[in-house]
Amino acid sequence: MQHHQKPPARSGRQLPRRVAVLGSTGSIGCNTVEVLEHLGSGYEITGLAAAQSWEKLSQQALRTHPKVVALSHPTQDAVAHLRRTLAHKSIAVEQGAAALDHMAQRDDVDVVVAAVVGAAGLSPVLRAAEAGKWIALANKEALVVAGCLVMPLAQKHGAQILPIDSEHSAIFQSLRSGQTSEIRRIILTASGGPFRTWPAEKTAGATVAEALNHPNWNMGPKITIDSATLMNKALEIIEAHWLFGLPADRIEVLIHPQSIIHSMIEFVDGSIIAQLGTPDMRTAIQYAITHPARVAGCSTRLDWSKIKEMTFEEPKGRFPALELGFEVIRRGGTSGAVVNAANEKANELFRAGKITFGQIVATSQKVLQRHLSDGFIAQPTLTNLLAADQWARHTVLEIIQ
Repeated sequence: MQHHQKPPARSGRQLPRRVAVLGSTGSIGCNTVEVLEHLGSGYEITGLAAAQSWEKLSQQALRTHPKVVALSHPTQDAVAHLRRTLAHKSIAVEQGAAALDHMAQRDDVDVVVAAVVGAAGLSPVLRAAEAGKWIALANKEALVVAGCLVMPLAQKHGAQILPIDSEHSAIFQSLRSGQTSEIRRIILTASGGPFRTWPAEKTAGATVAEALNHPNWNMGPKITIDSATLMNKALEIIEAHWLFGLPADRIEVLIHPQSIIHSMIEFVDGSIIAQLGTPDMRTAIQYAITHPARVAGCSTRLDWSKIKEMTFEEPKGRFPALELGFEVIRRGGTSGAVVNAANEKANELFRAGKITFGQIVATSQKVLQRHLSDGFIAQPTLTNLLAADQWARHTVLEIIQ
């Protein structure tokens, strides 16, 4: 059974498009606010939500005048500070994880930008799907952990899911040249991260600073480490499966160090359609919000005179994380929740100096194998998925100790 959706036809929604940005103070969120400020008339920010960064959230709110702001995991003083700062602005201040769910379902929100990092972003995506919203999805975990719940729910309630990841946006844009049934394979490109040319032994002992030094993209620390292990690409393989309804054998990964081709589709007739651009997240963010229209953007332009070459390499088994992505597609069920949570925990432990770089993927592999031999559920509920997530985090600590 395929849960993918057709790219939406020209929308009947009337402007203005009213937008809630969940995770507004992170890297994607800040870029989204910038895009919405650039778009101006016809696009209105209804809500902004962050985890704890009340200062950045208040600055965004004072600039964009939303109706509501929320802190999902505030410190004791953060909400008080936020209320004081916005006291004279007629902006409602909400708190707690449920505030994100409420924001995702508001009647005065057309588009929900889901940019909360990690499993915390899952619940508001499910609520937005139930409410039939237009979901601009940057939260990988929603589909990696719960694609089996999110996609059927979106279909049932007429919600549209538009990818913000540059790779999936590239596939989504290229699909306007053909039907899903006409795809021979999709090719997700990967920069190869900072360790593309390093020998495996040296990579295994890389420092946090080295892993955070991404050659092309400027992203948050968790995603940057995922790009160094190529775990981000493993998660994107799983996302692509859900977004476009493709099995593992029709999804491939190609290393493209220049990050100019963001991904491509090879159709059955041999044509290859690719989407190209600078490594600037604002292009994909804007397209997810304005689709199917294209309007003047604020991202940096590609200067062809400066491009000396575009090169490609096979991953050739150098990045064991990739196989985890394909394994999750083949297994389904709770396997995505387990791999995602194990990687999140291992990534966090590496950044805290508790494990080596090489242990991130190795530990995630061990956790998945343990789960498949005992505890795997093929048709999970949300409760099962959240339990698998927690089990995986504890198991990482067990294995490390």
